[in-house]
Amino acid sequence: MITIRRFTQLRFAAVLLALPFLYTLALPQDPGLSGDPRVPGYERHLAMKQSSPFKDLRWQFLGPTNSSGRLADVDVAKMKGRTRAICVAAGSGGLWKTENEGMTWTPVFEQAASTSIGDVAVAPSNPDIVWIGTGEANIVRGATAGAGVYKSTDAGKTWQHMGLAGTRTIGRIVIHPADPNTVYVAASGNEWTDSEDRGVYKTVDGGRTWSRILFVNAKTGAIDLQMDPSDSNTLYAATWQRARKPWGDPRNEPGYSGSGIHKTTDGGRTWIPINSGLPAAQFRGRIGLSIARSNPNVLYAFIDNYEVARKAGPDERDAYGRPKVDVIKGATVYRSSNKGQTWQQVSPADKQMEGVASTYGWVFGQIRVDPNDENRVYMLGVQSHVSTDGGKSFTRINKGGSGDNHALWIDPENSFSMIDGDDYGLGISYDRGQTWRRFSAANPAASVANIPVAQFYNVAYDMGTPFKVYGSTQDSGSKRGVVDLSKGRDKIPAVAWEGAPGGEGSCHAVDPTNPNIVYSAGFYGSLNRTDYSVPVPPQAQGQPGRAARPPSKAIRPQPGPGEPPLRGQWIAPFILSPHDPNVVYFGSQYLYRSPDRGDTWQRISPDLTGNDPGKLGDIQYQTIVTISESPKQAGLVYVGTDDGKTHVTRDGGKTWTDLTSKFLQRKWISRVVASAFNEGTVYLAQSGRTDDDYRAYLWKSTDYGQTWKSIASSIPAGPVNVVREDPSNPNVLYAGTDIGVYVSTNGGDSWSVLGDGLPSTFVFDLIVHPRDKILVVATYGRGMWAIDVASLSNVEPK
Repeated sequence: MITIRRFTQLRFAAVLLALPFLYTLALPQDPGLSGDPRVPGYERHLAMKQSSPFKDLRWQFLGPTNSSGRLADVDVAKMKGRTRAICVAAGSGGLWKTENEGMTWTPVFEQAASTSIGDVAVAPSNPDIVWIGTGEANIVRGATAGAGVYKSTDAGKTWQHMGLAGTRTIGRIVIHPADPNTVYVAASGNEWTDSEDRGVYKTVDGGRTWSRILFVNAKTGAIDLQMDPSDSNTLYAATWQRARKPWGDPRNEPGYSGSGIHKTTDGGRTWIPINSGLPAAQFRGRIGLSIARSNPNVLYAFIDNYEVARKAGPDERDAYGRPKVDVIKGATVYRSSNKGQTWQQVSPADKQMEGVASTYGWVFGQIRVDPNDENRVYMLGVQSHVSTDGGKSFTRINKGGSGDNHALWIDPENSFSMIDGDDYGLGISYDRGQTWRRFSAANPAASVANIPVAQFYNVAYDMGTPFKVYGSTQDSGSKRGVVDLSKGRDKIPAVAWEGAPGGEGSCHAVDPTNPNIVYSAGFYGSLNRTDYSVPVPPQAQGQPGRAARPPSKAIRPQPGPGEPPLRGQWIAPFILSPHDPNVVYFGSQYLYRSPDRGDTWQRISPDLTGNDPGKLGDIQYQTIVTISESPKQAGLVYVGTDDGKTHVTRDGGKTWTDLTSKFLQRKWISRVVASAFNEGTVYLAQSGRTDDDYRAYLWKSTDYGQTWKSIASSIPAGPVNVVREDPSNPNVLYAGTDIGVYVSTNGGDSWSVLGDGLPSTFVFDLIVHPRDKILVVATYGRGMWAIDVASLSNVEPK
C-alpha cells in the first residue's frame, strides 16, 4: 500500500553570486503542491474510494498478456550474493520490479497521483532506498504529466511523496554515492507552457526540504544530470529549451538559447556553461550526457543538432508520411577529454546518423559509456547503436522486435551484462548485446514474463459471443481480445491478444449486426473497412507476429475540387450511426457522411474549427476529435474539436449552430455524447492537457447545448478524458480521468469512485457492453480492464 505524506512547504532565500560567468542560486521552487490540483485531488480520490458504495465491485485485468509498452528508465539494486533487483520505470505504467531476472514481475508503484515515470534511481549506498521522478520527460504523443518525486526506504513496499509536484516532468535523479540523503533532481517542467518550476533541485535531508540550484528561464528545463564518479561535488547538467504546441512537435525556434551543458564543482552552489566546441546555442536541441567511469576526464554528449544538413528531396517523407523540408543533422555525438572544457564532434555526418533519431530527436537524448571502456559508447534512438572507437563510427544493435529506445543500464562490475528499455518492453543481454531475452510481444515464450504496460488510446466492442474489444496501442499497433465470461462474470481471464485492423493511432467501430465488419481509422485520418468473413490470402497466413486477416479496403473521403487537404487528427474520429450501421460519419476539419459503409461520401458541414492559419504546422490541428449522433433522433449530430469548438446540427448537416460561446473554458473537447434517453440532453468533457491544466471539466445540457451546467464538482482532478451513459439506466454516468473511473447515479450531480483493484492509471476511453453489462476501460499504460456493472442497471438516483 502506497502511503502519501503531505510535504511541508518551505522557502529559502536566494543567494546572489557576483562572480562572472557563474549562475545565481535562484529562488528555489516551493517544494509543495505549487498550485497543482492532482496531489490533493488524489488524496480526495483515496477518501472517496474508501467511502464509495461501489467499492466491493472488482476490476479485472483483460490483457494483453503478450504485449508490453514504453519503458522510460531502468536501475538495479545489488542485493546479497549475486542477486539483483531490477527496477523498471514505465513511461505511463508505474514502477515494476523483478528479483529473478524477469521470470516474474511485480508492480511496486501503481497507486499515486501520477504513475507516469521519468526516472528511477536506487541509492548506491543502500539498495532499500529508491527514488522515482514522476512525469515522463520524453513528452512523446500521449505522455502524461507527473506529480513530483517519491521515495521508498523499504525497497518499494511503501512510498512517500517528497514534493516538487509542480515540476511535471523529471529527466534524471542522481543520488550521492555515500550519503543517500543528498539527492539531485533534473526537472524539465511543463510540456506545453512556460514554467518557473524547471531546473536542477537538491536536497541534503532526504527530501524534507529542497533548494533549486540551477535555473535558466521559464522555457528551459534540466533534461539530464551526471555526477563525476571520482568527485561527488562535480556534476554536469544538460538544459533543454522547448515548448510543445498542439500543431507542432517541440522544435528549436528563433531566439532559443537555453539549451546547453553546465558544470558545478561545489555540489551545485555555482555553475559555469561548458559549451566550447558544441553547435551554436540556436542549433542545440535535447542533450544527453554520459561520463566514462573508467576515465572521468572523458564525457560524451548526444545532441539533437538543428544545423541544416541538406535540403530534402521533392518526394521525401517523414515517418508519418508528411513532406520533409530541411533535413537537420539530428543525432550528433560530441566527446570531451578534459571534463567538459572543450568538445569535439566525433560522430560522422552521414545518412546513418541522420536516421538514428529520425525526425524526432527530442524523444531520445540517451547515450551511455561502457563503465570499463571509455571508447565503447551506446547511442539510443529509433534503434540502438554501439561504437567501439570513441564515437567515430556506429553499428546497429539487433535486439529483435524493438524500437524507440529510451533506457540502458550497464553493469559497472560486468559490462557484458546490459538491460535495455524501449517502446516494446525490456531486454536483458549477457553478451554485450549480441543476444537478448526480450520481455515484450516479440518474445511471448512461456519462460519470459511480460511487463503488462500496454498503452491504449481507445476501446471499441462487437456484439459477438463472447464479445471482443478492440483498441489502438502506442507503437504496437491495433489489437483485439476476447472478453470471456464463461467461467463467471467475476472470473474474466487475462488473455493474449491478436493484431487487428488499424495502426498505432487508430480508432475502431464494429458493425453491430455483423461482427466480421470492422472499421478502423489510422493516424491522421486514413480510414479502412475490413471483412473478416473474406478468406485470408495465402501470402498473409503464418507471418510471425501478425494475425491472419483479410486485406482492408481504403474508404477515406477525399476533398472536393478546389478544397484544401483534409486535416485528420492523430486519431481521427468516425462513428457508425446508431440508426443505421451502414451510415458512417467521419471527421477532419469537416464532417462527412456516407450512406453506404464508406463507398461514397458527402461533406455535410463547413470547416467547424477555428481554422487559424497561424496554428497550422507539422502536426494536424484544428480538427474534429469527437462525434456523436443522437440515438433518439437521426440527423441530430454534435461535434467537438481539438481547438475547443463545439457545433450541433439538428437537420443532418443542412444547418449548424456554434455552441462554443456557451462554455467558460476554450479547451480540447475530449468527448461529446448525445443522450440515448432524452433527445435534448448532451454531455461534454474537456481536457486542459495542452494548457498544462489538470482540473476537471465536465458539462451537461438538457436543451441541445444552448445552456450548460458543470457536473464536475465532485471529480477530484482531471483531465476528464471520456464520459459515457449507462445503456440501461438514464441516471448512471461513467467518467474516466487520469486517476481512474468515477460513476454517478444521479445524472452527474455527484460522483463516486467505481470499484476496487484498478491501478490509478490514465483512463483514456471506456465502453459499456449493452448486452453483457461489462464496462471496459482502455488505459494508457496498464492495458485494458473490465468490471461488472450489471448491478447498476437498477440503481435508483440519490
